[in-house]
Amino acid sequence: MDKNRTEGAKNQVKGAAKEVAGKVTGNTSKEVAGKVQKTAGKAQSAVGKASDDARKKR
Repeated sequence: MDKNRTEGAKNQVKGAAKEVAGKVTGNTSKEVAGKVQKTAGKAQSAVGKASDDARKKR
């Protein structure tokens, strides 16, 4: 498994936690930062998946 996939999954979890913490505390900037990190994690996971798929086709 590509490192980007695991790091992307970590970022998604961290982002989701930040987003929830921001909602609970009413901290809009933390909520937005969590959404951004979660989205970046999804993109990073997609890059890792593409890399894994490319390796399988060789």
